[in-house]
Amino acid sequence: MTETSRSGFITFVGRPNVGKSTLTNALVGEKVAITSEKPQTTRRAIRGIVNRPGGQLVIVDTPGIHKPRTLLGERLNSLVEQVLGDVDVIGFCVPANEKVGPGDRRIAASLDGYPRAKKVAIVTKTDAAARDQITERLMEVDALREDWAAVIPLSALTREQLDVLTDELLGLMPEGPALYGADVVTDESIEDRVAEIIREAALEGVRDELPHSIAVTIEDMAPREDSDLTDIYANIVVERDSQKAIIIGRKGSRLADVGKRARAGIEPLVGTRVFLSLRVRVAKEWQRDPKQLGRLGF
Repeated sequence: MTETSRSGFITFVGRPNVGKSTLTNALVGEKVAITSEKPQTTRRAIRGIVNRPGGQLVIVDTPGIHKPRTLLGERLNSLVEQVLGDVDVIGFCVPANEKVGPGDRRIAASLDGYPRAKKVAIVTKTDAAARDQITERLMEVDALREDWAAVIPLSALTREQLDVLTDELLGLMPEGPALYGADVVTDESIEDRVAEIIREAALEGVRDELPHSIAVTIEDMAPREDSDLTDIYANIVVERDSQKAIIIGRKGSRLADVGKRARAGIEPLVGTRVFLSLRVRVAKEWQRDPKQLGRLGF
């Protein structure tokens, strides 16, 4: 890269489910953050790296800001606050197909607490909205703050305007060398990415009360000797026996389905066929228990 290249950190904020993880994946060009219809799917600060001729963007994908109901929720919110204090640019996301509401206004106002970061407003999901809806949303969002460096409508799904956003973000970054190698797309370990793919598969189709109760741990992961298989032993952790029954399903059908979906995502990542052993175990009320949270990596 040239000496005038720019690099720095950005995070996207907004209510849960406004498309932050989908946008991260679209910009990186590879799946580094799991996505789900369920709110608060993201649980860690996952870094996705975008390399361009003009420099490098490091996207820190964080949980959605929400009213915490558990110790886990409190820890997720403090993680977001910590990230917001460290980044160069904050991208505030609002979906084009939903009116700006009190939650959006609260988050936009809270950005006053991070004076160091430049702010960009992003109207997401334009593919799901009519033209007049998009115009209305842009006006609503523009009125939320006076210090937007830019207001950009885009669709992560159709990739429309993604380049506009990337160029804008790079222009706002400080001058400096790349922070990661040109071939790096995330600083997540393979084990962490595998655990997230399994959690995404487990989230699909579960009833509303389950998403926050699911955690995944990798017990063991290694190539099998004299074989082109990778053996992975993982635990899906839930809070109650009734949830365990939901995950396993009738005669194990749901768990088999989770395994099948997860393998389809894991095999391209590890580059081999995968033998995946999934066990479901109960850790009572883990979201409220500091010791359990620690064991599960929160």
